[in-house]
Amino acid sequence: MAQPERFDILVLGSGKSGKLLAWHMAQSGRRTTVVERQWIGGSCPNVACLPSKNEIWSARVAHLARQGARFGVVTGNVTTDMRTVRQRKRDMVKREIAAHLENYKATGAELIMGTGRLVAPRTLEVQLNDGGTRLLYGDRLFLNLGTHAAIPPIPGLQASQPLTHVEALELDYLPAHLIVLGSGYIGLEMAQAYRRFGSRVTIIETGPRLMSREDPDVVNEVQRILSDERTQSGEQELDGSDILVAAGRIPNTQWIGLEESGVELDARGYIRVNERLETTAPDVWAMGDCAGSPQFTHVAGDDFRIISENLAGGNRSTRDRLVPYCLFTDPPLAHVGLREREARRDGIAVRVAKLPMTAVLRTEATDETQGFMKALVGRDDDLILGFTMIGAEAGEVMAAVQTAMLAKLPYQKLRDAILAHPTMAEGLGSLFENIPLRSAPAERRQPLAATA
Repeated sequence: MAQPERFDILVLGSGKSGKLLAWHMAQSGRRTTVVERQWIGGSCPNVACLPSKNEIWSARVAHLARQGARFGVVTGNVTTDMRTVRQRKRDMVKREIAAHLENYKATGAELIMGTGRLVAPRTLEVQLNDGGTRLLYGDRLFLNLGTHAAIPPIPGLQASQPLTHVEALELDYLPAHLIVLGSGYIGLEMAQAYRRFGSRVTIIETGPRLMSREDPDVVNEVQRILSDERTQSGEQELDGSDILVAAGRIPNTQWIGLEESGVELDARGYIRVNERLETTAPDVWAMGDCAGSPQFTHVAGDDFRIISENLAGGNRSTRDRLVPYCLFTDPPLAHVGLREREARRDGIAVRVAKLPMTAVLRTEATDETQGFMKALVGRDDDLILGFTMIGAEAGEVMAAVQTAMLAKLPYQKLRDAILAHPTMAEGLGSLFENIPLRSAPAERRQPLAATA
């Protein structure tokens, strides 16, 4: 083997945690390089989070245009120009890539575009995208490999050339009938978006219900919002123009020589790590989706913080992280902490309160009345254990509750807070007023009609 180029920090993959670590280490004076196969900055700014939300917003504009008459706005026939939708998304991606390249330049971290494979401990052979190879060695190696869409082993599916979210975000035409396989976050977001663009859309879910992790009342409300009608179980024949597969993710851990570096995988193919994100190989860390972390960009960002602080002598851990998430349908679903079904399963005594969005005065002005808020509070200590909201601006409202949870504030602090009127967050006061008192019967009080 030829003598490899030596780096203090070697990162394989330029996703959220990988790029943040590289920029941080380069600014700290370490000789740092990042190897990226395809997407500068990872999937989030190129083919996932931001591009999907960009097109979802275009779909919302189309929906609002069709609803204009309700608000006194007279419009004509509304159609969707998918080429313009796609170009708006592409323009955003171009800006994101430019910003990433500027950060590499400013920090001094090197970005190498090519496919890396481990050929020895902490040693990468890189097939460069523009030809040639480089052999790299890192005193410390960080794996930020990501995941890719799973294609279920359904007879004939592969031959039909189904779309994943990557291809769906590049369509320059409107599918006549889009069949979506899977009812997770990606499937539901894209299904609603293309329905609003003008496609006929059918969601196929092999399980007994949508979003299997959620509480039944949450599932029922989301399904009511998204569905014009429900179909019965049993065999049916559907004739679609396009198929979108949104049936889970597979870690990008195969065929890159992890065994050559002593890095072990778990039974699902994710890299085995401890609570400090250290792998089974010395001086090798894994972060983001490939490490089995919750598959959200904001969690990958926290993986970076854990590793960087620990390298500086800290003792941060992945244990007991309070991880929020949002489903960016319209209205969105936001959740943080404990679910009601989890509390019952684990025998955790809680008090529960719900508030329909119709009881939040802001919705009188906006007509965004669908959904509800729900909070779980400890039976004996008044701490907020979980929060779920289906409704406009759910993610922003959730952030306020999450902050209170992180600060370990009793729920009364939000109940009695002076919250600006009329905002969606103002509903938190009414929600927490509905928490049964410790000495009161367990039944919930009926919310009063909202008045200004």
